[in-house]
Amino acid sequence: MKSPPETPLLDRVRTPADLKQFDEKDLPQLADELRAELVDAVSQTGGHLGAGLGVVELTVALHYIFDTPDDRLIWDVGHQAYPHKILTGRRDRIRTLRQEGGLSGFTKRAESEYDPFGAAHSSTSISAGLGMAIARDLSGGRRNVIAVIGDGAMSAGMAYEAMNNAGALDARLIVILNDNDMSIAPPTGAMSAYLARLASGRTYQGIRDFGKKLTSYLGQSVDRAISRAVEHARGYVTGGTLFEEMGFFHIGPIDGHKLEHLVPVLKNVRDNGDGPVLIHIVTRKGKGYPPAEAAEDKYHGVAKFDVITGAQAKTPANAPSYTKVFAQSLIQEAREDDRIVAVTAAMPSGTGLDLFGKEFPERTFDVGIAEQHGVTFAAGLATEGYKPFAAIYSTFLQRAYDQVVHDVAIQNLPVRFAIDRAGFVGADGATHCGAFDITYLATLPNFVVMAAADEAELRHMVRTAVVHDDGPIAFRYPRGNGVGVEMPERGNAFAIGKGRVLREGTKVALLSLGGRLAECLKAADELEAAGLSTTVADARFAKPLDMELVTTLAREHQVLVTVEEGSIGGFGAHVLHFLAHRGLLESSLKVRPLVMPDLFLDQAKPEKMYADAGLDAAGIVRTVFAALGQEERAVRA
Repeated sequence: MKSPPETPLLDRVRTPADLKQFDEKDLPQLADELRAELVDAVSQTGGHLGAGLGVVELTVALHYIFDTPDDRLIWDVGHQAYPHKILTGRRDRIRTLRQEGGLSGFTKRAESEYDPFGAAHSSTSISAGLGMAIARDLSGGRRNVIAVIGDGAMSAGMAYEAMNNAGALDARLIVILNDNDMSIAPPTGAMSAYLARLASGRTYQGIRDFGKKLTSYLGQSVDRAISRAVEHARGYVTGGTLFEEMGFFHIGPIDGHKLEHLVPVLKNVRDNGDGPVLIHIVTRKGKGYPPAEAAEDKYHGVAKFDVITGAQAKTPANAPSYTKVFAQSLIQEAREDDRIVAVTAAMPSGTGLDLFGKEFPERTFDVGIAEQHGVTFAAGLATEGYKPFAAIYSTFLQRAYDQVVHDVAIQNLPVRFAIDRAGFVGADGATHCGAFDITYLATLPNFVVMAAADEAELRHMVRTAVVHDDGPIAFRYPRGNGVGVEMPERGNAFAIGKGRVLREGTKVALLSLGGRLAECLKAADELEAAGLSTTVADARFAKPLDMELVTTLAREHQVLVTVEEGSIGGFGAHVLHFLAHRGLLESSLKVRPLVMPDLFLDQAKPEKMYADAGLDAAGIVRTVFAALGQEERAVRA
């Protein structure tokens, strides 16, 4: 008679406290089951996969050794936190990842007490962890604070600022450096694991403490001499003196996939010592799922896919993506102008600059997750007569706003900003939503700010940016595919500050900036059918405004609606400011600016988000009817 199959270990885990029931020898099996659950879930939802696969063993070990949520566990960026979500009471919802009403694709305080700090942009974990550690000390607490940060995120200056501060404060903080790309120092198997256990244990800690105790008798100079001798001696066999110079006690590197190495080290660090500690682990992105291990990007971000083959579902597109149009257009221009260079902050494929880099490797610069440096680096290139294109997502450019102001705008340097992911971004939610760039750039003197209505307009804007040498210029475009318009072979430069009229009417004017133009044209068809003659115009420029166009629309129409994929304070605000100073708001004109709502919205399908915001054709029609006092028709619309 066959014995009944044993219940999977993962089925016995509702919260991290349930891990304490397992013997240490059971943990590898639990990790295998967790990895299989992760692959199956993401195959149904899409999302970030490779990073999570790489930290399965680490996630199990951390929750096994530490007492979360009382011990604070912070995942930098958060795209590797899916295994953490499964172990922290969210397994029953893991197949709602990145869906409307479902789990966030990142850590989120409002979602779980096991997420002490929300993240989606990188390199914030050590700073946040240090703040929590100091708050604990001020309150007389004893909890552990652990920040897990990847080697890519460690390329950002903020991480080093935080480490420098932590070392100076000698705060009790545990930082785990997850080295999954280019290992700073490769692990050396059993010997490396042994040295890590030795260095994190009581014996070695005792040697360090002995040196400190001599201080009161022999003075600081002797203490420093002893400490340096011990640390440098250890450095010869384990490396890591860079971190010690910043005040961190460094352990590793160790194999991040061997629980028999991770668990004793984490236990030693939990139980021994004080001050900041850095544990350097080496992992493999995509670990344990062959299609991810074989892929060049290790399945960093995936669509829904077949678990057996790894083949990802592809959405049929009748138009190229905006990102690809930008890349191809820039390549075309760079063939004619050898002063064009491209700058990315660790997002070559996301911005399309991987394509540019294949043709022009010597003119492509990936500065790492360092947007501040990237913008000022581009400014330096501009001072020497080059034409730098800084291709940065809207939300990531926020990280470099002081550099945009101080190093580019004030000096009126011709840096070209290609701003991807403008507007709603769907499954990535509030943290990646490109809502604010029109507002934060158009407020700056010297800036030219454009927004592409379609893929052909984007090609023209690339050309416009190439020939514009009079100061900084930016052009924004949405995530996803274009609208299917005919593409020009090469872009034509626009006259700065000049829009266009696509259709003429007499009663209603729809003035669009950016990717909502197609919806404005649909709305115009509905308004015409309702007997409202409608003009549709594309502003092209948020700054400088086409004053002649705006004046004509205001004087010749009863209703003027501005439509943009941006926050309050952007294009519509500039139009209202202009109309007020020209006295055009004192007539019978009804002006209605349509913008993204003054809220941080969770993930949903982009078309649903635009509909909810009133930025689709139906919302535009409702706004016109309401402005005319036709409330009943507005409700029907």
